[in-house]
Amino acid sequence: MTALGNFADGPTAAESRPLRICLLGYRSHPYCGGQGVYLHYLSKALVDAGHQVDVISGQPYPQLDPRVKLIKMPGLNLFECEHPTRALRWRHLLSWTDFFEWWSKLSGGFAEPYTFGRRIARYLRKHGHQYDIVHDNQCLAYGLLDVERQGLPVVATIHHPITRDRQLALDAAPDWRYRLLVRRWHSFLSMQIRVARRLRNIVTVSEQSRRDIVEQFDVAPEQVTLVHNGIDTALFRPLADIEQRPFRIMTTASADQPLKGLRFLLEAVAELRQTFPQLELLVVGRLKEGGDTEKLLQQLNLGDCVQFVSGISNEEMVNYYAEAAVVACPSLYEGFGLPAGEAMACGVPVVSSDGGALPEVVGDAGIIVPAGDSMALATALRSLLEDPALRARLGEEGRARILQHFSWRLAAERLVRYYRALIGQPTTPSDARLPEGQIDSVEAA
Repeated sequence: MTALGNFADGPTAAESRPLRICLLGYRSHPYCGGQGVYLHYLSKALVDAGHQVDVISGQPYPQLDPRVKLIKMPGLNLFECEHPTRALRWRHLLSWTDFFEWWSKLSGGFAEPYTFGRRIARYLRKHGHQYDIVHDNQCLAYGLLDVERQGLPVVATIHHPITRDRQLALDAAPDWRYRLLVRRWHSFLSMQIRVARRLRNIVTVSEQSRRDIVEQFDVAPEQVTLVHNGIDTALFRPLADIEQRPFRIMTTASADQPLKGLRFLLEAVAELRQTFPQLELLVVGRLKEGGDTEKLLQQLNLGDCVQFVSGISNEEMVNYYAEAAVVACPSLYEGFGLPAGEAMACGVPVVSSDGGALPEVVGDAGIIVPAGDSMALATALRSLLEDPALRARLGEEGRARILQHFSWRLAAERLVRYYRALIGQPTTPSDARLPEGQIDSVEAA
C-alpha cells in the first residue's frame, strides 16, 4: 500500500498544518562526504514546501538556507584537532560522552555517531515537544532509540550500509595490522546494525541501497522506504560561456578510499595516454602525501597530467564540469551517486561503473562499464574522446534525465507524505503533486 492509501479526503486545517521537522547530522561537511549536501538541499526543499525545519548538527556544520535554523551540537571535533591527545580537559572527565569520544579516537575508533546520539537524546528530552518528527541522517546511534521511546516519531536515512565500505577497505588492506585498524575504525557498525533493526522507520535513496540494507543489516524489507535524492539543477547546469577542454577527464574521488575506484581510472588514463598524449585528469579530492594513490601516480608516470583540487565551492565545481569533456565515475560502490547526477545536470557526458546504485542514476543517458575493470573504462572513455557528437548527445540526454527523475522538490514531497503517514495526518493538496506513475515508489513503512 502506498502512503496515499492511508489518507481520507478533506483534511481539517489542524491536520494539514505545516510540519515541524527536526533533521539530524552528526557531521555535515558542506562540500564533501554527501551528508552535509543532503541536509542542505533537503532542508531547503522542505521549507520551500512551507514547513518549519531545524537542523541539529555536530562539526563540521552544514551551510543552510537562511530560513532553516541551525542548532549546533558540538563534540570534541578531534579529527580537525592538531593534537587530539592533548584535547581532553578536566571538565571532559565529568562527561562519559566526551571521555568516550576522546578515548575512542586515541584507540583508532570512530565514536562520533554514538556520542552525537547521546547528546541528541539529552537535548530532545527537553526540547522534543517542539517537533512533529525527527529525521536522522545516517547516525543510527542508540540515542535514536531513546528519542523513539520518548514518543517522538523517528525516521532514519541510510544512504548505504557502511558494511560495504568496511569490506572493500579490508580487501585492500596490505597486512593483518592494517586489517585490525580497519575493523577498529568500523566498530561503530555493530551499533548501527542493532539500531537499524529496531527502528520502526527507515528511508534510503536507491533500490540498490534498499537491497543492501535488507541483506547486510538483516532489516525487514517492509521497514525500508525508497525516496531518491535530488540534484540542484539550478546550480548544476550547462555553462555555455566556458570553453570545454576536449581532452580533460574529470572525477570526484577521495584519493585513498578503495571504494571510489580511483586506481582503475588512473590505470585507464595511463592506457589512453598512448593514444592521447595531451590527456589530462582533474580529480576533485585531496591527494594524501605518501599514500597508495601517490605511489601509483609515480608508478604509472602520470604526475604531469593528473591534478587534484579540494576545498572548492559548488560554483567552482560547476565551472570545472563545464571545462570537462567527460566525467568518470569509477566507484566500486555508491549508495546513490551524486557526482554522476551533478555531472549529468551540467550536461557533461558520463562514463560510470556499475557499482551500487550508479546505473539507477545514469540509466541509458551515459556509458556504464563493469566496476573494477580499467580496460573497459579506457575503452568507454576513448569512444567519447574520439566522438564529439556522441559527447553532445549524451550530455543533452543526461541533463534531461536528471530534470525528469531527480529533483529535491520531488524528494521533499515524497518525504512529507511519508511523515504525515507516520504521524497519522492526511496528505494535503500541496503534498500530492507527484506525476502519475511515481506514487508507488513511496511505501509506508
